[in-house]
Amino acid sequence: MLDVFMLSRIQFAANITFHILFPTITIALCWLLLFFKLRYSRTGNEAWMAAYRFWVKIFALSFALGVVSGITMSFQFGTNWPGYMETVGNVAGPLLGYEVLTAFFLEATFLGIMLYGTKRVSNRVHTIATGLVAVGTSLSAFWILALNSWMQTPAGFEMRDGVAFPLDWMAIIFNPSMPYRVTHMLLASGLAAAFFVAGVSAYRLLRNDRSEEVRLTLKTGVYLAAMVIPLQIFVGDLHGLNTLEHQPAKIAAMEGVWHTERGAPLQLFALPNEETQSNDYSISIPRGASWILTHSGDGEIKGLNEFAGEHPPVMPVFWGFRVMVGMGMLMLLISWSCSIQLWRRDQVSPLWQRALVAMTFSGWLATLAGWYVTEIGRQPFLVYGVLKTADAVTSTASGNVLFTAVTYVLLYIVLIVAFLHTLFYLARKAVQNDVEPLATTAKEAQL
Repeated sequence: MLDVFMLSRIQFAANITFHILFPTITIALCWLLLFFKLRYSRTGNEAWMAAYRFWVKIFALSFALGVVSGITMSFQFGTNWPGYMETVGNVAGPLLGYEVLTAFFLEATFLGIMLYGTKRVSNRVHTIATGLVAVGTSLSAFWILALNSWMQTPAGFEMRDGVAFPLDWMAIIFNPSMPYRVTHMLLASGLAAAFFVAGVSAYRLLRNDRSEEVRLTLKTGVYLAAMVIPLQIFVGDLHGLNTLEHQPAKIAAMEGVWHTERGAPLQLFALPNEETQSNDYSISIPRGASWILTHSGDGEIKGLNEFAGEHPPVMPVFWGFRVMVGMGMLMLLISWSCSIQLWRRDQVSPLWQRALVAMTFSGWLATLAGWYVTEIGRQPFLVYGVLKTADAVTSTASGNVLFTAVTYVLLYIVLIVAFLHTLFYLARKAVQNDVEPLATTAKEAQL
């Protein structure tokens, strides 16, 4: 039944799903913009500046949607989850405050120069402003992920009368999962931005845009993706081992391990059945999960039976993990295949250009799948082992939450459609601007 608890979860899930799309792009895209500016400053090639001018528009649009949805999401801590701030506000409040003071203000201060200062300040000052905004986006991610990591692996605090009080801020910030989570997310942003840039550039190529700008951005996106994806696979493995140590119930759900066992198989495909506590239609590799997680074929993995009543729902965690890994393997295949073509022939065939277009938003899919695994996998806890989600929910009437949840979802649908329309409109407009001068030149040559 859709009571106030479930409605509040749906509303927050809708908000975080929409919000995370845009920081995933902007964190790394701003560093790519800085790279374009540095290349322009070093070479004097106007194609790099043209790339900057095109992509800074996309960055501004993404940044605006990320800020607006982030503010809305933070309000829900008080409106839908008052128990969260009442219990752990002494920890969460300062971390959110640090994000505003050290990151948001930095971004907001220099964003205006970055967007409108190209002809009003020197090239050096404009480049510095772009760099400071890039630093700000990464700092913002650091503080938000520090808080999220603390909710996954809380440390450096003590409970007094049901309220968390900080004891060691270094232990709170650099909690056990924080280094892995921050690195994993920053690399995910790099991949998302790389395929985003490569996909839109391939789209412009397929529409006969032969400008040097497009060739340069396509190469940048493809080569960046090819370099980052192996690092992401390596860091993902380390992150998984950390999760096994601190959140074994999440790992059991991810791998579909119902009962503690040695030599657990790696489930390639299955339909987890919580009623029978088994995996239907299983296709698995014997001992595979134990090899990956313990580096031993006979390694023991705790099953969900060890966490009766306190383990996450298995199906979304199980399949969310496989979607994330599957997208990662596809990213590896496509980025390396396109990189080889660029290295050999300095171009990508039309077939692989279409593949890049299809992968434009692959980073979004992988990131969403990973976040669902992270957040659903923490259930039934809001702060792992400290505060259960059900204990933090609001007492507001369910009808009020239903109204706001429906309003949010409808608004987000409109905004995401508008974003995609604007993105491809700008891409088509850039193609027209590049093709029309060529057509004029051809007519003049005939005359």
